[in-house]
Amino acid sequence: MRKSVVLITGAGGEIGHGLIQQLVDSGRDSIVTIDLNPLEPSLARKVTREFTGSITDARLLDRILSEFEIDTVYHLAALLSTRSEFTPVTAHQVNVEGTLSLLEFSQREAESHGRTVLFLYPSSIAAYGLPDLETKRRAGRVREDDYNTPSTMYGCNKLYCEQLGRYYARFYKQLAAEPQSGRVDFRCVRFPGLISAMTVPSGGTSDYAPEMIHAAAKGEPYACFVRPDTRIPFMAMPDGVDALLRLAAAPRERLTRTAYNLAAFNPSAQEMRDEVLRAFPSAEITWQMDRRRQGIVDSWPEDVDDSAARHDWGFAPKYNFESAFRDYLIPTIQARYGK
Repeated sequence: MRKSVVLITGAGGEIGHGLIQQLVDSGRDSIVTIDLNPLEPSLARKVTREFTGSITDARLLDRILSEFEIDTVYHLAALLSTRSEFTPVTAHQVNVEGTLSLLEFSQREAESHGRTVLFLYPSSIAAYGLPDLETKRRAGRVREDDYNTPSTMYGCNKLYCEQLGRYYARFYKQLAAEPQSGRVDFRCVRFPGLISAMTVPSGGTSDYAPEMIHAAAKGEPYACFVRPDTRIPFMAMPDGVDALLRLAAAPRERLTRTAYNLAAFNPSAQEMRDEVLRAFPSAEITWQMDRRRQGIVDSWPEDVDDSAARHDWGFAPKYNFESAFRDYLIPTIQARYGK
């Protein structure tokens, strides 16, 4: 018999680290992973099997399908926002075609073992596109269905994949003689900027926040690429991982959407700098705005309305701005560099 497991793609990334640990801590130790690179040894020991390869490799997915019975997919693999702008075709291949392959894989898996496959997908505030700063400031807390006009390849990819997931969950092959939808239970969170203390920032357009802290902890100067007044929503990584697990555990009948906004705090870049300087008074943090990256951040909301997530499945972040920096980020990153 094939073994029933959780599949995590992009498992070596920032979210994957925390997700694997929390799944293991909760007693779910049957985990299969896919990543382009081998997992760190400490992480690899926690999983049942790791596959090194691409989510666009159909033969790799067929191999997993033949060996394991997948009941839950956490599809974390993606080419992030900054890199996607430099290689938009590759971004489409990874972010869209890879997601489509995983959705079709999940559909076949559900048909194979006769049970619904739960599919968790992290989207992003990059799915939004506000036309100018005046509109951004006037918009306030933006709802899921407003301003869905992204200006980046990454945002376009994420928004389209949200719709692909909705299609598989509700409308898949709707003209077929027998109903085909509902075998993939697609659930999506639209993450704000995620800040992790456990991994080094890896190219996200919102990474100016963790980059400040890492540079200060290492004693290196840092030139922030956005204006001091820049404001977007953020969340501490443990709350992001907890949100995915909480959404996965929610009764299906409670859910009114397939994609949910999430947020925890939305300080300005200046307020973040002040908080870092409180912990590292000698840190050298200056401003060197990158006009193009600033333009991307300015197209994202200052804040989002996450009331649907709070109502439908009890989303409740543990960290606010002050506790995220003082109790989680700064102490953990200080310890990382022996400060």
